[in-house]
Amino acid sequence: MEGREAATAPHAAVRERRSAIRTLATALEMIKFSHTLFALPFALLAAVLAARGWPSLSTTLKILLAMAGARSAAMAHNRLADRMIDAANPRTAQRALPAGALSVRFTVLFLIVSVLVFLAAAASLNRLTLLLSPIALAVLLTYAYTKRFTWLSHLMLGLCLGIAPVGAWIAVRGRIDLVPVLLGFAVLFWTAGFDILYALQDESHDRSVGLQSFPARWGARRALLVSALLHGLMLLLLVSVWRLSGGGGLFALGILATAGALVYQHAIVKPGDLSRIDAAFFTANGFVSVALAVFGIADVLTR
Repeated sequence: MEGREAATAPHAAVRERRSAIRTLATALEMIKFSHTLFALPFALLAAVLAARGWPSLSTTLKILLAMAGARSAAMAHNRLADRMIDAANPRTAQRALPAGALSVRFTVLFLIVSVLVFLAAAASLNRLTLLLSPIALAVLLTYAYTKRFTWLSHLMLGLCLGIAPVGAWIAVRGRIDLVPVLLGFAVLFWTAGFDILYALQDESHDRSVGLQSFPARWGARRALLVSALLHGLMLLLLVSVWRLSGGGGLFALGILATAGALVYQHAIVKPGDLSRIDAAFFTANGFVSVALAVFGIADVLTR
């Protein structure tokens, strides 16, 4: 009997490890960890611009840790706050919390750990990042509730991502300057623009249940127009960042590539035809953040 129990013990341990791995994978899917690709490249670009080269390995790792903690906390909180709303929406009903793949208790624990990681990373950078970290955290956690009372929630989401380059600059220099603020606003308008496009999918549902979004309040055609205007403002701000930072040809090429990706995004999304919304949201915007950061960073490193 004892031999049989000893033989099954390793199998039980393997099952527990596999279960833990599945839970972690589900948690990363819940917070859309892969979407860190949207804000992270802008943070790295700001850090390189601030350092006029690549920051130290220690600073870079702390920025990455702060980014991961902040975004994970924001998304976990958003999923907790929206679990009932997600359950009522056919498009989101299969998300981890409404589908029962993750428990509320686990998600709360995940949120707490993420907050602690963010605060610890911010505290380890410099005094200003420590002082501003609670404000940044408050902004990130407030976003989840804005869609309940204002169609300007898209701008609030933009602010959440726009914090990233400003925070990265402060992490390197220990102060706030004009260049990261302009870059932060560029990210804000870019994010708000593509979030308005993404909200087109839920226009009818949001209107029927009283949730606030630009498409639900103003309709698809106006939403597409405002989204395009916001992306136009992003490009103007990027040109300002390029000039103020003394950018060269590579950075300019990155801005041109960004403009091309944004034009493509708006060309494939039309009122009544959202069949290519994933290409517009994931592919085009992923390209925007990576291409701009790669060309911008290469521009700094080769000057």
